[in-house]
Amino acid sequence: MNKQYLRNIWKQEEEAAHIHGWDFSHIHGRYEEENDLPWDYEEIVRQYLCRNLNIMDYDTGGGEFLLSLHHPYGRTAATEGYPPNVELCRKKLLPLGINFRECDDPSNIPFENESFDLIINRHGDFDERELFRILRQNGLFITEQVGGDNDRDLVEMVLPETDKPFPHLNLTEQRKHFETAGFEIVRAEEAYRPIKFYDVGAFVWFAHIIEWEFPGFSVDQCFEQLLKMQDTIEKEGRIEGTIHRYLIVAKK
Repeated sequence: MNKQYLRNIWKQEEEAAHIHGWDFSHIHGRYEEENDLPWDYEEIVRQYLCRNLNIMDYDTGGGEFLLSLHHPYGRTAATEGYPPNVELCRKKLLPLGINFRECDDPSNIPFENESFDLIINRHGDFDERELFRILRQNGLFITEQVGGDNDRDLVEMVLPETDKPFPHLNLTEQRKHFETAGFEIVRAEEAYRPIKFYDVGAFVWFAHIIEWEFPGFSVDQCFEQLLKMQDTIEKEGRIEGTIHRYLIVAKK
């Protein structure tokens, strides 16, 4: 393929890089990640879920995962701070009777003290002291987080020497924060696993969506590096990087 043809294809992916909620279906089958973690976040949440609990999903995205739990709507709450997702949640969650509130400040969650028995959070921001405030005694916080080393090898391929956006996000440091806030750690795990892209266009779309990891990325800015990725795919069938995840279940 000639370079101009590749540039045009990748520019199309760049222009298509918009999502509602947290929906990666645009690159489904063109990349793989999180299919080999040593834990199952949904399984862990369901392990602690009872129909009589008041639960909240902090940073719910578009509410997709929360709705999949089928928890009684009258005992369900959610927050979200990203404006497009806020509007989506208002249209999707409020009519069901879910107590949805806009919130983009994890240190100032708009709920009363001791409101919840269970708070869940997947890949969203949080403040462990604020979570402690709104959890009831013996309440649980369950989170799966993206670690500070996430996708670093991929970032180096296109944007060498880019600083880590969240270097403090690792199990060792975060565990200490929870314990200092008064939590008992029930479960804590950390994992590094592969992420694979089978075409460069899928990577371009991904890098634009995860813009905080790939600051300043564009097809034009990184075109020569993308051509090297194309060579790797033609020779090896994929580009491979590394994801960083950690899991914490904490009890008040």
